Amino acid sequence: MLDARTDPAEAGEPPGGTLDEQAYRRLRTALVEGAFAPGDRLSIRRVAVALGVSAMPVRTALRRLAVEQALDILPSGTAIVPRLTQPAFAELGAIRAELEPLAMRMATPKLTPALLDALDQRLAEHIQARERSDPEAVLKADRSFLFIVYQACEAPMLLQFIESLWLRRGPVFWEARWSLLSHGGVRHHHREILAALRHGDAAEAALALRQEITSATAFLMTHLQFANGPSTPMGLAALAPVR
Repeated sequence: MLDARTDPAEAGEPPGGTLDEQAYRRLRTALVEGAFAPGDRLSIRRVAVALGVSAMPVRTALRRLAVEQALDILPSGTAIVPRLTQPAFAELGAIRAELEPLAMRMATPKLTPALLDALDQRLAEHIQARERSDPEAVLKADRSFLFIVYQACEAPMLLQFIESLWLRRGPVFWEARWSLLSHGGVRHHHREILAALRHGDAAEAALALRQEITSATAFLMTHLQFANGPSTPMGLAALAPVR
């Protein structure tokens, strides 16, 4: 999932910085983008090979992400993408439904014609990806659409809070990517959002986004396996070898 050759500008990352910082940004971006699913293990060695760096920057990056509660670290140093409990996911959705519409309202008067055209392009990409049943492209277009808006609000602290939420959102939505496209799955509201933004209606755009977040949260609450959910029978794996 990690590609050390990715251009930082294409990944939305500022270029340069120490190896520790670059490793952290690459891993953080990958988590936000849903490159990993809950339960994925990230060993220091494998991540270092993927990024083309030594173990030390990777170890530092994993620890930073653990502090942000985006990863859990085992005694061996291997990191695990955590699986949220159902209450934690509900809380995540509730916080997103407050902060992201706030960013939408703040950004509305600052969106230039060029940015609105960029949103129109992302909307087209989203629709095309859904039509060809390409969940990875759907998630990418969805993320790009929303973060064009969030970055336009020019509120660094708010953007940082939202990115922190997406560190936890990304893996969940990656795991649910096929369910999100299924019949009766989540309907996105980007068309309504863009129409409201073009009319300068911040309240309507924020309302449409809130509805999208709350409906996605409700849908996934019934379609995902959570850390505190019912266990899956182990079958033959539960049998001890005969001695």
